Amino acid sequence: MAVKIKLKRLGKIRSPHYRIVVADSRTRRDGRAIEEIGLYHPVQNPSRIEVDSDRAQYWLGVGAQPTEPVLAILKLTGDWQKFKGEPAPAPLLVAETKAARPSFDALGGDDEGKGEAITQKKKAEKKDEAPAASSSSESTEA
Repeated sequence: MAVKIKLKRLGKIRSPHYRIVVADSRTRRDGRAIEEIGLYHPVQNPSRIEVDSDRAQYWLGVGAQPTEPVLAILKLTGDWQKFKGEPAPAPLLVAETKAARPSFDALGGDDEGKGEAITQKKKAEKKDEAPAASSSSESTEA
């Protein structure tokens, strides 16, 4: 029985997220898995990648073959280099915490309404009527 480390797709149509699973190579993509060893959320910025390194090392050690997308993920996390005995890659980007937006009161806002909008509405420009009048006069002369 050939064992593969592959991605199991979950999520809605345009918001996919994946689980990194160890499964028999003959099972379908979202079929039954032997073990789940990680997560991959490509839509988040930066992408969320979590891999249980100990379990990944175990399955690679007993001969499980990663698919191409999983191999790329394992190279990013450094698990593939650790398995092959190569130097570790640079650390992954960590999501930065967003600064809280200042509240309306903190900006010195007041509750009084200003009334009407400040910007003026543009008036429709009239088209030049001179060329139209000259073309009508030409048609009457002919």
